[in-house]
Amino acid sequence: MVTNQFTRESRLLTPSQFQNVFKKPIRFGSSHITILVTSNTDNNKRLGLAIAKKRVKLAVQRNRIKRQIRESFRLNQHQLPNIDLVVMVKSGTDTLENHQIRQQLEKIWRKIIQRHK
Repeated sequence: MVTNQFTRESRLLTPSQFQNVFKKPIRFGSSHITILVTSNTDNNKRLGLAIAKKRVKLAVQRNRIKRQIRESFRLNQHQLPNIDLVVMVKSGTDTLENHQIRQQLEKIWRKIIQRHK
């Protein structure tokens, strides 16, 4: 049964888990979003968010962007291979509408799925 839950197991939690992704990532990106990907050994897809205050000044905007990313990941996770990913955003992402953020994420998910087939 496919559940679309976003549980604690679906998240990168410790600095060492983030470090593993930053060590030797494969980069996927769009004009505003960069996703670093590393394959993992657990039977799991895990998401980490690195939304810098330097890139998105207002906490309200950072939280909105994080919500969009989490939701998009939750809906697409069953198609993704077993990977750890860290999502980072570039300056100007806070000016995008929610649907534009989702569109960019959809494109990147498709690229990742293609690459890992």
